[in-house]
Amino acid sequence: MTSLLRKVMACGCLLTTFVGMNAFADLTIEITQGQDNPVSIAIVPFEWTGHGTMPEDLSAIASEDLFRSGQFEPMSRSNMLSFPHYKKEVHFRDWRLLGAEYLLIGHVDYDELEKLYSAHYVLYNVPSGRQVVAGMFSSNALNLRDIGHAISDRVYEKITGITGNFSTRILYVTEHLIEVNGSSFKEYRLEVADADGYRVQNLLKSSEPILSPDWSEDGQRIAYVSFESERPAIYTQELKTGKRTLLTSYTGLNGAPDWSPDGTQIALVLSKDGNPEIYTIDIATKKLARVTNHFGIDTEPRWMPDGQSLIFTSNRGGKPQIYKVILATGFVERLTFEGDYNARGQVTPNGRYLVMVHRNNGVFHIAVQDLKRGIVRTLTETDLDESPSISPNGTMVVYATKVAGRGILAAVSVDGSVKMQLPSSRGDVREPAWSPVIRP
Repeated sequence: MTSLLRKVMACGCLLTTFVGMNAFADLTIEITQGQDNPVSIAIVPFEWTGHGTMPEDLSAIASEDLFRSGQFEPMSRSNMLSFPHYKKEVHFRDWRLLGAEYLLIGHVDYDELEKLYSAHYVLYNVPSGRQVVAGMFSSNALNLRDIGHAISDRVYEKITGITGNFSTRILYVTEHLIEVNGSSFKEYRLEVADADGYRVQNLLKSSEPILSPDWSEDGQRIAYVSFESERPAIYTQELKTGKRTLLTSYTGLNGAPDWSPDGTQIALVLSKDGNPEIYTIDIATKKLARVTNHFGIDTEPRWMPDGQSLIFTSNRGGKPQIYKVILATGFVERLTFEGDYNARGQVTPNGRYLVMVHRNNGVFHIAVQDLKRGIVRTLTETDLDESPSISPNGTMVVYATKVAGRGILAAVSVDGSVKMQLPSSRGDVREPAWSPVIRP
């Protein structure tokens, strides 16, 4: 019923952990559907006051971020009548004639002594000529792209009222066919990239599957399932240092790790007592607490935003459906009833919507259920959709799917209005996990 339960495979693995950054975009984001009336915004190239060429075009990063949201239509630089960097240089009448609703200007300074870049930006509402927001971000050269994403987040939030997702990262697993001396074998890689696909970081290589990656609440640690030994095991890993820690390696299944909202526990699936059940484990003490006790298969736990309960997938009713359990009392209630298969559930940060893999008439799609009203709405049109992960602001869902026989990532807004594909330039992609917001 789940990828974890289906993929118990023989070992004989090659394993490497390492950290390596690449500047190129591994995930190419292609908008396939945007909002009908996107916001028109003019983002003027920022002035560079340092020597030589600015290492990153921050205004271009902000423009691309906002465009990829599907909610904005940035103006082409070739259509701009002027390139102001300060308010005294802005002629709002020109921008009104061009149809811009918002105008973003700024400049970037470089401190030779501190080796720091400082980006100053101002956002204006063009019809009124009023300042919406202004600010400054500083960073070193290595993290300069973070400034561009931070500016995008601030602009997005001020215009839409919703926190942006641009200063986030996505974990995913790629599968590659490697040729060595006339022989071929599969290689699995756990990778992480910025939400725009840039700065790919390789975290793990193995000739055996890697499954179920998940982020800690602070974005500094991850957990995942690796088959590098005789049985599946759960590891945690520090992103900064690459240090790995074996969390569980019991006989049978060790799967589906999910960090608690406060970062002190992980929910997981173990079959050490004979049947797959939901447990929690204290990260500091390694103390286990059993959550479910049923003859059915209980799997895929996810924490509710309040940290007081879990949702999980179970076939205790005959077919896979999603249930909720209150940790303090053990009370279990069924959440899904529509469709003959509902799994891989995750709840939006506000607790209102349940995103899941939903099967109806034999086809797997990503669907969302309003937990207050019980209404289910299918969000995707592709086949074999799986592994949904919700953005930290609760507006988007990234998931794995297949297009022309190739595994790719795709994303859809919770309201279904924005859709995009994120094919990788290298290998098939699966098992995405969206990070919390990571501020510069």
